[in-house]
Amino acid sequence: MSAQTFVQQFAMQPVDSAGFDTALAHAGDALVGVYFWGQDCFNCEQFKKAAGLQADAFLGLGLHWLHADVYADPALGQRFGLHGVPTFYFFHRGRKLGRITSWPGWPAFETAVRDLRRRIEAGDAAS
Repeated sequence: MSAQTFVQQFAMQPVDSAGFDTALAHAGDALVGVYFWGQDCFNCEQFKKAAGLQADAFLGLGLHWLHADVYADPALGQRFGLHGVPTFYFFHRGRKLGRITSWPGWPAFETAVRDLRRRIEAGDAAS
């Protein structure tokens, strides 16, 4: 699946270093997932394949998605100290809540996102 088709399927909004903070602010109260990826990245392809196979569950996480090709925008990768892709960052009200480095597989990914949601609902992650 092409990167373009994938981000369209999951309504991922493109972001770059210049507009990153504005994109977070526009997400409001949503739990934001940022998918940092790169062209010709094997593990990025594995993530796309897994998300495609679990599309309903993936969409059911209710994340507001942003995505960035950090090979094309290395400044953004440097800002977040990325050492590899895919990497996923999660934000709520502009505050960084967590990070997943590489693709851990669907069960671990889903559990991590659900745990973040529980923290937000409990007030532990609110700004």
